[in-house]
Amino acid sequence: MVGKKLDRTRLDGSKARTALEVVRESPTIALITVAPAVVVFGVVWWLFGFWAAILLAVIFGVGAVVTRKLR
Repeated sequence: MVGKKLDRTRLDGSKARTALEVVRESPTIALITVAPAVVVFGVVWWLFGFWAAILLAVIFGVGAVVTRKLR
């Protein structure tokens, strides 16, 4: 992967493909992006239990999908 750079001039219209390319080029970006969610999940699990953490994750997931669809 050394030396492989993103082709920013290519406009294929696929945000998911571009995001995947970014993660492949620099996995640290994905780790930094996901880390706060993992910490919140862990704290909720510690305070309220596993099922409360799962329920909160599902609620946030559904909220993200609904918000995305409404745009």
